[in-house]
Amino acid sequence: MGSPLRVGVIGVGHISAQYFEQFPALPGIRLVAVADLSAERAAAVAAEQGVRALGVDELIADPDVDMVLNLTIPAAHAEIGIRALKAGKHVYGEKPLALSPDEGAPLLALAAERGLRVGSAPDTVLGTGVQTARRLLDDGAIGEPVAAAVHWSAAGHERWHPAPQFYYQPGGGPLFDMGPYYLTSLVTLFGPVLRVSGTSRRSVRERSIATGPLAGTAIAVEVDTHINALLEHADGVTATVTMSFDVWATKTPLFEVYGTSGTLAVPDPNQFSEPVSLYTADEPGWTTVEASVGYRDAGRGYGLADMARAIETDRPHRASGELAFHVLEIMDAVLRAGREHRVVELSSTVKRPEAVPEGATPDSW
Repeated sequence: MGSPLRVGVIGVGHISAQYFEQFPALPGIRLVAVADLSAERAAAVAAEQGVRALGVDELIADPDVDMVLNLTIPAAHAEIGIRALKAGKHVYGEKPLALSPDEGAPLLALAAERGLRVGSAPDTVLGTGVQTARRLLDDGAIGEPVAAAVHWSAAGHERWHPAPQFYYQPGGGPLFDMGPYYLTSLVTLFGPVLRVSGTSRRSVRERSIATGPLAGTAIAVEVDTHINALLEHADGVTATVTMSFDVWATKTPLFEVYGTSGTLAVPDPNQFSEPVSLYTADEPGWTTVEASVGYRDAGRGYGLADMARAIETDRPHRASGELAFHVLEIMDAVLRAGREHRVVELSSTVKRPEAVPEGATPDSW
């Protein structure tokens, strides 16, 4: 294996801790610097990680950084990504790729022009959970897939996050925050989406921060908080999707796939390695399926390592910017469909990402 790609992280907020926890185990990459709008916070994290603390501009310009890991708020994803690409650096970012397809398209165009890579979370689909579900579907475990049903809901992130305001600004809401986990999984299982319809609404419930130093602070809600969508995949599978910050409790299944001879319960795509359950016409009753494929014991950052290996071996990476763009267009189309009361045809498509085979590690595939 060649020299590791040197990674600089921009944005060391809540999610960054999960990446830092994984860095020591990830081949092909090496953390060298961090930056944040808060110089004090960047300095504290840099000391913990044993790397340099830089300003955002300094990190983007630093010749010792090969790849920028963009963990900023959604409103800054495209701007930081484009600046990093212009500086000659590969970019991997948190979801969503951008606030809209119009904002995300220049990012991918610039990367193609400069011969650089763009990757994006979620990489949870590379773990054993979704990958085992994919193998079962490909092997015909439930016959021909007909439909899928997805439901994610909560009462709102303000109940646990100490600074949740950005979840209620453009680029947030349940669809843009949690939707990428489920939509990326659906595309991984069934391929690209052709058209969507949907409805959405913004509840009138007043929201305030429940924990931390800002507890009691009112939150301005600028996004829809309950979304229903119907997706038609190119392979004919239809999927119903509900994403909501307005549900206090539910017994609704999270993620199921219905086939001509059985049902597959896909594990939580916000996790990497939860078990898959299977029910078939020949063997009625739910059984837990042993994980057979996917990156084992994975965590956030495996998509970054997969991308580093793909750069080294000159192959497509799995958590790609193209996949993230297609998911972004799906979400944008769902909201437009609701506003305009019509079916929206997608203009983008994407190849189904390469499966993660049995026994694979980021430095071997």
